[in-house]
Amino acid sequence: MSIWEAIAILVAGVGAGAINAVVGSGTLITFPTLVAFGFPPVTATMTNAVGLVAGGVSGTWGYRRELAGQWPRLRWQIPASLVGAGIGSWLLLHLPEKAFETIVPVLLVLALVLVIFQPRLQRWTASRATGVPDDAHDTALQPSRLALLVVSTFAVGIYGGYFTAAQGILLMGAMGVIVTDSLQRLNATKNLLSLIVNVVAALTYTVVAFDRIHWAAAGIIAVGSLVGGVVGARYGRNLSPAALRGVIVVVGIIGLWRLVA
Repeated sequence: MSIWEAIAILVAGVGAGAINAVVGSGTLITFPTLVAFGFPPVTATMTNAVGLVAGGVSGTWGYRRELAGQWPRLRWQIPASLVGAGIGSWLLLHLPEKAFETIVPVLLVLALVLVIFQPRLQRWTASRATGVPDDAHDTALQPSRLALLVVSTFAVGIYGGYFTAAQGILLMGAMGVIVTDSLQRLNATKNLLSLIVNVVAALTYTVVAFDRIHWAAAGIIAVGSLVGGVVGARYGRNLSPAALRGVIVVVGIIGLWRLVA
C-alpha cells in the first residue's frame, strides 16, 4: 500500500463505522475501496470483516441504552446470528473463489438497491412503530412471530457471514415486519447482531485463513471504524441521509465496475 491508499482506506473505515452505526451498509464503503486498490474479492471480504469488528463494538456501545429490555428477543436472535454467520463464513472459505467473484456482483447490486430504497423501508418500519415510546418493547411475541424472527435473523446471518454488505438493512427490514418497537431500539438490535456476525466471520477467517487476510489494511480499517462507530452513534442521526446514500452508491458502483472489469 502507498501512503495515499492507506489514507483512503482509513477514511473509508471511518465512514463505514459511522454508517454501520446508523444505517448498516458500511461495507459498501470499505469493500469497494479495497477492490479498487487491487485486493482480490475474497481477501477484501475477509480483511474488511476483521477491520469492521472494532467499529461494530463502538457503534453497539453507543446504542447500549436502547438495548435495555430486549433480552426476551435477543436470547433467540443471538444464537441464530451465531449459527448463520458460521455457515456463511464456511461457504466463503469452501466455495470456489470463482463462485464468489460471480456471486458478489449480484449481492453488491442487491445491497445498492437496498441502500437506494432504504428511506422507503425506514418509513415503512417507522410507521409500524408509530406511537411506540422509545422505552417500549415487545416481549410477548407469539410463537409463530418468534419463529419467523429467528429464521429471518438466521438467514441474514448466513448472508452476513458470506458477504456483509447491507446486512443491517436486511435486519431492519425483517424486524420491522415482525416486531413492534421504536426505530432506535431496532437499530440497537441491528448493531449488536451485525457485530456478532462480524466477530464470528473474523474469528473464522483468522483461524482458517490467516495468511489470506491483509492485516495492515485490516488494522487501518479497525482504527477508522472504531472512531466512525463512536461518531455515528453520537452524531449520525443528524447527518443527511441523502448524502450518506450518495457516497455509498458512488463508491459501490466503482467497486462493482472494478469487480466486473
